[in-house]
Amino acid sequence: MDIFTPSDRSLKYQHELLAFMDERVYPAEPVYEEQMAAAGDPHHHPQILEDLKAEARRRGLWNLFHPHPQWGPGLTNLEYAPLAEIMGHSPALAPEACNCAAPDTGNMEVFTLFGTAAHHERWLQPLLEGEIRSAFAMTEPGVASSDATNIEMRMRRDGDHYVLNGRKWFASNAMHKNCKVLIVMGKTDPDAPKHRQQSMLVVPIDAPGVTVVRNLPVFGYRDREGHAEITFEDVRVPVEDVLKGEGEGFAISQARLGPGRIHHCMRAIGMAERALELLCARAESRITFGQKISDRANIQDWIAESRIDIEQARLLTLKAAWMMDTVGNKAAQVEIAAIKVAAPNMALRIVDRAIQVYGGAGVTEDFPLASMYAHLRTLRLADGPDEVHKRSIARAELGKVRAKAAPAGAGA
Repeated sequence: MDIFTPSDRSLKYQHELLAFMDERVYPAEPVYEEQMAAAGDPHHHPQILEDLKAEARRRGLWNLFHPHPQWGPGLTNLEYAPLAEIMGHSPALAPEACNCAAPDTGNMEVFTLFGTAAHHERWLQPLLEGEIRSAFAMTEPGVASSDATNIEMRMRRDGDHYVLNGRKWFASNAMHKNCKVLIVMGKTDPDAPKHRQQSMLVVPIDAPGVTVVRNLPVFGYRDREGHAEITFEDVRVPVEDVLKGEGEGFAISQARLGPGRIHHCMRAIGMAERALELLCARAESRITFGQKISDRANIQDWIAESRIDIEQARLLTLKAAWMMDTVGNKAAQVEIAAIKVAAPNMALRIVDRAIQVYGGAGVTEDFPLASMYAHLRTLRLADGPDEVHKRSIARAELGKVRAKAAPAGAGA
């Protein structure tokens, strides 16, 4: 299979998922808004989501992201790419409805690869069933967390336990009503080599000493799943709850973030497609100065540029997915870094154009564009800011030149 020829099973899931979106997800969006407004709680878990989850399971559209056949359909990254894009058309509903929402997708893979049998039974299985949610606690307010080696949370070994002390924030999903478990990254040995100082521990969110301090609004939006600030004060965690082993935290974070980054990019492309659809519909329906907006040259230029932007980003994303499947995440790290920069920026441009066409309505909550913009702008920071990914790409390019120059320099 190449990047231009979808597999039969990917096509099958695409057709079934598109039908699910048209028949159930899009009609559920206004119901979702009504139920959230009626609850008066930004973190309310509305019934419509449970209804959609039940329907997605009935249709076999469940855990589509999971590459391990034991837990899901076993799709490759390339096969899953168009499915994540489709779900990105309705980011507040479709991913969770299909049990494919971040950060649970990454956490489930971590539990699958590095968890014990006890972790599988207590946490992984309920996550796979959609009964609970999880959060990933790495970022800290006191350090530049774009460099994971800066993490300061102390995880001190004390007999058969680790004792955790520190503060995390932007623990996405921690405000979700069903969030039960955290995967927490901290320092177990500050004197170890730079990339062996960190470990990851499994911590129940209701463990003694864990305090969810507050939710952090994002551009004024109080997301249903939340982005929590959490303190850990003398939290005792059994040693068997360290993932993979002491000192493996940095390695796990790299393994986790590869698939997570590409999933974000796929969904961003879906948001861009939805924004372009909305842009075109609005331009066709509005008249200014005696002419449809869609007939104006600058609007047609925006539409054409948007289509070009989407296709370019999609091809780069599919190439990255194909490389992850064929040569592995490490060999695809430049492509993964490239799409993490390209996809959110591309989608932001298109959403911005759509907002401009909608005028004042575009910045309200009557349409999804303002929310899309806020979340896509945040995506330029999540899983590493643009600058970190560009640095990685630049170092790889410079490495090629330096490798060619090395023999000549060595012999001089």
